[in-house]
Amino acid sequence: MKRAYLLAIALLVLAGTSIGQEVNVGVKGGVSIPNLSGSDDNPVTKNYKSRTALTFGGFVEFGLTDKFSVQPEMNYSQQGGIRKGVQPITQPMPGLPPLPPGQYFYGDFKNTAKLNYLEVPVLLKYKFGTSGKPRFFLNGGVYYGYLLNATTVTKGSSTIYIDENKTPLLLPPLGTPLPPVSFDAKTDIINDVNRHNFGLTGGGGLLLPSGKNNNFIIDVRVSRGLTHVQKNTALNGESRTGNFVVSFGYVFGVKK
Repeated sequence: MKRAYLLAIALLVLAGTSIGQEVNVGVKGGVSIPNLSGSDDNPVTKNYKSRTALTFGGFVEFGLTDKFSVQPEMNYSQQGGIRKGVQPITQPMPGLPPLPPGQYFYGDFKNTAKLNYLEVPVLLKYKFGTSGKPRFFLNGGVYYGYLLNATTVTKGSSTIYIDENKTPLLLPPLGTPLPPVSFDAKTDIINDVNRHNFGLTGGGGLLLPSGKNNNFIIDVRVSRGLTHVQKNTALNGESRTGNFVVSFGYVFGVKK
């Protein structure tokens, strides 16, 4: 996948710069709804839901014809997901004995995974209609993502359970449950996840003319990571990034 992505950059940008009849430069930003999709049979990766995040960046569009173009971008993209309820405690808990790999104590709390990437998509774009009028477009391509930082933010308090069915951990000699433990913490997990991500992205949008050769842009797209987030998939499961993005921006025509 990495070689295919680099080849796509080389060929598409070369084509755009060599035979392009039009060059546009744009900026955009918007709202992202990312999620982490994982295997349902691994307690560490299952049951994540979407969260709300931000994305912004810039792009250069190289025209191949009046309708086809190549568009490399550079975007800041917030990925991740939210998990609420009973889930494994993956960090050491003071006072609790260590468990064998793959076994966990459980707690009832909120866990937000925040993965922030610098992403470089390369898209092939098709525009309907004619220049100077509102134009719908479709785009699609591949992207590379470099992980800038990765944290989990946990909140809430709970007694400790020995399984996801909420069987409490009991204290001898009376067999009473542990008092609630606070899970409020921010944990750096950068060493547990892969720095590099490759994936597919695509969608469409609308160009609205704004003066000579300039346009407002509305861009809607989805993306799907193809690389596992976790380094140790045998222990920590297999999750992939993905998101739905709605962004707004402005495009400057710099060559016609």
